[in-house]
Amino acid sequence: MPKLIKTPSKVLRHLCVAASALTLMACATATPYQPASEPGGYDGFSQQLIENDRARITFGGNSLTNRDTVENYLLYRAAEMAVERGFETFTLQERDVEEKTRVRVSPSLGSSFSRDPYFRYSFYNSRRGWSRAYPYSRFGGFRRSRGFGFRGFYDPFYDPFFNDIDVREITKYRATAEVKFGRNIASEDPQTFNAREVLENLSSAISFPEDKA
Repeated sequence: MPKLIKTPSKVLRHLCVAASALTLMACATATPYQPASEPGGYDGFSQQLIENDRARITFGGNSLTNRDTVENYLLYRAAEMAVERGFETFTLQERDVEEKTRVRVSPSLGSSFSRDPYFRYSFYNSRRGWSRAYPYSRFGGFRRSRGFGFRGFYDPFYDPFFNDIDVREITKYRATAEVKFGRNIASEDPQTFNAREVLENLSSAISFPEDKA
């Protein structure tokens, strides 16, 4: 029985698929509790001190970070700042959660792909070549006869690459609040929190970055 010999191109393709799978697995985690790479970024917290007892705090998460987590991380950062600055409480003012949603279209591995805002995409297939800007493609697969007695009938619902295209909605959340620090633990304001109690009660829900050392 002849041995199956993989060509260099097939070996390279398998390596690329394996590397892509590992990359996706590494990235498929919610945003941990960490400083953002830039002010207002969707990868952690950021803050701006306005006065000695007032600051604006933001926490943004990636598409795997749900709204509750984003809000809890904002509260945790506010409590941390209060304790760090010698205060006992913090009050949330002008609190807001921003929801950012977009549609993501991606092809299967092994295809190169581009699209315009109206999803008239053009992509490459190793057996068929470029689709030449759907739906006015010169690629024969977009045109087929449906029994009308002639060839070349255009079917607007036919897409030979339907299973190769993944369309999904991605949502990211970013919580922002203006925070006033204080020392009145007896305050009955529902937006005023005891900083140390917040740190204690939310500690089990906080996910920190893994130690890379």
